[in-house]
Amino acid sequence: MKVGLRQWKDSDLVPFAAMNADSEVMRYFPSPLTREQSDALAQRQQELIENRGWGLWVVDVDGMFAGFTGLAVPAFEAAFTPCVEIGWRLAREHWGRGIAHEAAQQALHHAFAELHLPEVLSFTARVNDRSRRLMERLGLVRDVHGDFLHPRIPEGHELSQHVLYRARA
Repeated sequence: MKVGLRQWKDSDLVPFAAMNADSEVMRYFPSPLTREQSDALAQRQQELIENRGWGLWVVDVDGMFAGFTGLAVPAFEAAFTPCVEIGWRLAREHWGRGIAHEAAQQALHHAFAELHLPEVLSFTARVNDRSRRLMERLGLVRDVHGDFLHPRIPEGHELSQHVLYRARA
């Protein structure tokens, strides 16, 4: 199995939209994405990669769209922003095969070896055990003093409490 990160293509839009509409994939997000929201997200990432050389890349597994992973600048204010975060989302059929781990390692390598970032953050809903385990396998360390209420999720919502992890170069 060959896992790589690449730029977005038009042929990625249909499987990307299907992944973003999957309620299990989007379980730890406020809601699944519409086709229009999904297409807009892919377009934004494609433009960011073209313009600055990094963003959320497509995870390509043996020539097939599997999801995305990469680097992003959070679009909200918190005690730890501005920063660069690492994130991922894979289509369900690609779960449990080590793909997210391998792709995220490639993104972290790019962050530290190519961009020379001193630190990369990651965060997720406190209840998202799968992502938390991946963060720990990647060597990110939980910053218990950095846990926060996500400003874009209503307070009291089961997803509002987020945990913060850090990786240093």
